[in-house]
Amino acid sequence: MSDRLFSPASDMDRTITRGPKKEVEEHTIEQQPRAVLWDLDGVIADTKALHLESWRVTLAELGVRLDEEAFHQAFGMRNREGIPRMLGRPASSEEIQRIGQRKEALFREMLRGRLQPVPGVREWIARLRERGWRQAVASSAPRRNITAMLEELGLSEAFDATICGEELNTGKPDPEIFLRAAEAVGVPPERCVVVEDAMVGIEAARRAGMKCIAVTTTHPAPDLAAADLVVDTPAALPDDAFDALLDR
Repeated sequence: MSDRLFSPASDMDRTITRGPKKEVEEHTIEQQPRAVLWDLDGVIADTKALHLESWRVTLAELGVRLDEEAFHQAFGMRNREGIPRMLGRPASSEEIQRIGQRKEALFREMLRGRLQPVPGVREWIARLRERGWRQAVASSAPRRNITAMLEELGLSEAFDATICGEELNTGKPDPEIFLRAAEAVGVPPERCVVVEDAMVGIEAARRAGMKCIAVTTTHPAPDLAAADLVVDTPAALPDDAFDALLDR
């Protein structure tokens, strides 16, 4: 990983020479903290195929054929909400825990040597760091999955905080995950931009009072229309995308 990823943000030190009052105003605006709160699966890491494969193997062991539509609807949810949806029936907390542990163990095995970043995400993480943005991972995934994925992608030290589903009282679309992430990096919600790939995540960002960029790695653009900006991947974002959202 390039050392530039962790270099001080040059934008924050820029000298402004447009008259005393304008200089103070712009300097104050630039000094206000800003943060990007990244979902992980489908946003940083291209995991859709790996999750589908590991869920299919896990559920097949139970005699259940996974319906892909149920998988898409559950994607991004915590296991306590997602597993009953994929099973097509209620499940006890013990069964959910057992199934979830088996699936996640399979997923971590499968990702080794296969996991790839979503196009453009490495470049944006580095660019935002250079510009002084604080960054956090806010994912419904278990902590062990987050650690494994970030290590595989070489991004273990790229973020100021990580919030995982196991630490939450409620899952998306409740805004708790993003409010916790904002608190962890010391940035007010109105100065945060969320990057998501799922409808429940977009709704959680909206409820948190944050702007949201959605990527179409998991769901088609019409399903993500509630986001402030929808692109195929971070690689398609214009250079001023994050700044422009906070300026609205």
